[in-house]
Amino acid sequence: MGWLYMRSLEGHDGPGAYLDAQFTFERQEVVSKVLKSAFVTPRVYYAAVECVTKATGEHVVWALVCLVDYNPRDREGFIFGYKDIGESAGPCETECPEAILDLLTETDYEYALEWRKRCRDHAAARRARAVKPRPRPGQTIVFDEPVRFADGRDFTTMRVVSNRPGRRPAILYQDPESAAYYHIRNIKDHNYRLVAPEQTRQQLEIF
Repeated sequence: MGWLYMRSLEGHDGPGAYLDAQFTFERQEVVSKVLKSAFVTPRVYYAAVECVTKATGEHVVWALVCLVDYNPRDREGFIFGYKDIGESAGPCETECPEAILDLLTETDYEYALEWRKRCRDHAAARRARAVKPRPRPGQTIVFDEPVRFADGRDFTTMRVVSNRPGRRPAILYQDPESAAYYHIRNIKDHNYRLVAPEQTRQQLEIF
């Protein structure tokens, strides 16, 4: 399904409430209800949607992903738009909260199964990243794989040092041989181990 745009949220308190209402309804043959929903980012809505077939009592809970475009100041007045994608279509977005995944019933759809696995893998990686220790000045960081920098050099072992007070980033990484300093963005995206700081009489300073 393509994008749908509208000029108002029809009295709903925000995009999440609007989407909850859109997928909660009762028709002649089926009852649909959003059991749980969440925005992981402002542009992606996830939901567990329960569908009950009245004639048979069949109960299915499936995952819904909506791409969202919300701009209350849109010049043409189309302040809200969304594109809904069912899990059986294999959405690219895989940050669905586990609390929503846990509500889903079993499925035989291959794309849905693959999508659920990717979401679970993403959640596991997010948890592992959260508990990974952050490098501290004085430690030595040892990477599982060499990290390459813009000057063409790569390192597996570097010193962790403090930048000047008030400077950003607060932490820099130093080549033990050349004493050159480097910045590593999103350090927790790398696999590494930290070695306790050596007992030295002098601390490294950046000039």
